Amino acid sequence: MYTSFFTLAMVLMAAAVLRAQAPAAPIAPPPIRSPEIAADGRVTFRIAAKNAAAVTVGIEGSPPRPMQRDDKGVWTLTTEPLEPDFYGYSFNVDGSRVFDSANPGLVPNLLNPRSLLHVPGNQSAPWEIQDVPHGTVHRHVYRSAIGGDTRDLFVYTPPGYDASSSTRYPVLYLLHGFSDDASAWTAVGFANIILDNLIANGRARPMIVAMPLGYGAPEIVRTAPRDEAIGNRNVDRFRDMMTSEIIPAVERSYRAAADRESRAIAGLSMGGNEALVVGLNELDRFAAVGAFSSAVRAGAEERFPHLTSSANAKLRTLWIACGTSDGLFEANRRFRDWLAAKQIKFTPVDTPGAHTWMVWRRNLAAFTPLLFK
Repeated sequence: MYTSFFTLAMVLMAAAVLRAQAPAAPIAPPPIRSPEIAADGRVTFRIAAKNAAAVTVGIEGSPPRPMQRDDKGVWTLTTEPLEPDFYGYSFNVDGSRVFDSANPGLVPNLLNPRSLLHVPGNQSAPWEIQDVPHGTVHRHVYRSAIGGDTRDLFVYTPPGYDASSSTRYPVLYLLHGFSDDASAWTAVGFANIILDNLIANGRARPMIVAMPLGYGAPEIVRTAPRDEAIGNRNVDRFRDMMTSEIIPAVERSYRAAADRESRAIAGLSMGGNEALVVGLNELDRFAAVGAFSSAVRAGAEERFPHLTSSANAKLRTLWIACGTSDGLFEANRRFRDWLAAKQIKFTPVDTPGAHTWMVWRRNLAAFTPLLFK
């Protein structure tokens, strides 16, 4: 027994000596805080990139901004005060785009996902969560025979919606832009929050909002939206999806009013063009059409072969908006000129801003109160 205790004591002493001689574990650097938002709206972005030669941050609505490196390899940029809103952003590290790993907020996108920045300050903005009754966003997954794929459909039902009641609700079909997915209008556009607030304030009627995946030809995401043949096929097939798959599915599953006066369609960019093509060619189904920064294509006579001034008797609202700094502004102006030459009544809306969600959230907040009056 004495030998066993002696052996154990020697082992413990040797272990203590080894621990004393071992180098101390390195102290982990403090976690990076990014983005850091000051009370005046200035935002500080940080990213650790010790071996990088150049780092920029690209904030939605503005050109990339160079960042400065400190002696620890952390790159930093502080902006001027930003207007309260939500912004997508990403870093570019030596030519490679990366997320902000310190920020869990994300902007979903099939080609260009980004981190999400929220600059608070204007709690009365329609896209800010307020103390009002909230509706519900439902996600459906279904098989599209036309698209040959399985896809999402998001549906917003307003506060107080009761599937067992006899009340029927008008429906806004709301379409996303190129490279977005079907979640875009809720994840980034905050359409459900906007509708909650407008309905609570009596500015909009309680309505269902259906937000489908907008690719009639899914291959358009893998190619280029400027390919005319694929672009036309994408719109034409999406029109078929709307009439034969999406509208019937919504009206089967929800307490949706099925008359044309109770249907509206709107969208942004690619979805704005789809809303125009579907809505203006299906006036027996839609009484209101909205286009936000629409990616309108040339050849209006071919795209709208039956559109004449007689449409004025059916269209309660034709609303065409675009940011004044948007690259699509001139295309939208030409389309408006074509409508005017055809003596078709519409509401032109020029919104300050570029091709950004800041513009489209404002468009939706201004458009929905006009519906179903």
